[in-house]
Amino acid sequence: MGTLERIKEVKDILPYFMKYKSIRSNYDKETGTLYMQFSKPNYASNSEMTDDDIIIRYNEEGDIIGITILNASTR
Repeated sequence: MGTLERIKEVKDILPYFMKYKSIRSNYDKETGTLYMQFSKPNYASNSEMTDDDIIIRYNEEGDIIGITILNASTR
């Protein structure tokens, strides 16, 4: 994937992230895993893993409260 395609992907998801006051993130260099938290507290009542190794965490109301991107270092 080229730089322009990556920029387009980021531009496509930015409106979703803009509704949050702050986004906390942590990157585990050893495992290549990126953790993103959109709300605090970050207690998930449900989660799902997508086909591309992204774990989406939901609160009791069904809102996305965080994502975990596995193998982020190789994307």
